[in-house]
Amino acid sequence: MSHTFITGGAGFIGSHLAERLVSEGGSVTVLDDLSTGSRENLAHLERNPRFTVIKDTILNEPLVRKLTQRCDRVVHLAAAVGVRYVLQHPLSSIKTNVEGTDIVLKSAAVEGRKTIVASTSEVYGKNESEQLCETADSILGSSSISRWSYATAKKLDEFLALAYGETLGLPVVVTRFFNIVGPRQRARYGMVLPNFIRAALAGEPIRVFGDGRQTRNFCFVGDCIDAMMSLLESRSVHGEAFNIGGPEEVSMNELAERVKRLTGSKSPIVKIPYQEAYPEGGFEDMRRRVPCICKIERMTGWRPRAGLDAIILQTASYEAQRGHPAQLAPVEEPVASTEG
Repeated sequence: MSHTFITGGAGFIGSHLAERLVSEGGSVTVLDDLSTGSRENLAHLERNPRFTVIKDTILNEPLVRKLTQRCDRVVHLAAAVGVRYVLQHPLSSIKTNVEGTDIVLKSAAVEGRKTIVASTSEVYGKNESEQLCETADSILGSSSISRWSYATAKKLDEFLALAYGETLGLPVVVTRFFNIVGPRQRARYGMVLPNFIRAALAGEPIRVFGDGRQTRNFCFVGDCIDAMMSLLESRSVHGEAFNIGGPEEVSMNELAERVKRLTGSKSPIVKIPYQEAYPEGGFEDMRRRVPCICKIERMTGWRPRAGLDAIILQTASYEAQRGHPAQLAPVEEPVASTEG
């Protein structure tokens, strides 16, 4: 089996990917500075002889080069993530997201290692098209609004990745994640679903920012890992970018109502003005963001399987086990596991 080097592997998506690879007989090395990831996410893997975790930064170029030499392929997930974190740490976020990516790509290119570079739906910015295909325009706001620094940095990451592929022959793939959710996701950095669920389980107000009519699509982390595995194994996807997201568009008002119903919560749903939610400023929201996932389906056969109610219940069950008990409502469709 292959040896995979995962940057940011102690994070939400990275830990699930590491778990899947090890469960299928592969070897994994994780590099993470634990600024937003958690060693707890990997605790169940650390005694496995085919798993190694190193606490350090992707800005440590000699270390990144050494770890790349030892692996067969690279998955670059390390990044400053979450709207709130980026607003609070603008300079370090840009340096990590741009310099760090260049270091990883340079090392992968020297060694000829297939590389997946994680990007984000944020790169589409304020584009509110019916569905966002991979060729859709990026419509970004002013540089005076800090929120857009993340989208800009990730877009530059994409340009770097594709340029390394075209210029140096690096077998590279870009993944654009649309609201990947599920167990282990942290609410601390403004992630909406875990924030809603934790409030509902605790009987606290479920805080909806703005008027709540803004819409998003959510994809279960197990489905996301299925997509990444298919991209890792395929040779026909090199030099391409792929949306990874769920099929169901939902408003934040409806999401809050569904979380409340499925958890059996009596929490009130309250509206919070953006200026109160982000007192540090530098925030601007998008009304709509819906992915087209026909490209990855056409090229790999992947489609998400978990519906939104199942996603909410799986995530709520995980949170309840961590000390937030609640009476969860039944759901007709099966709940997908974190193994996908």
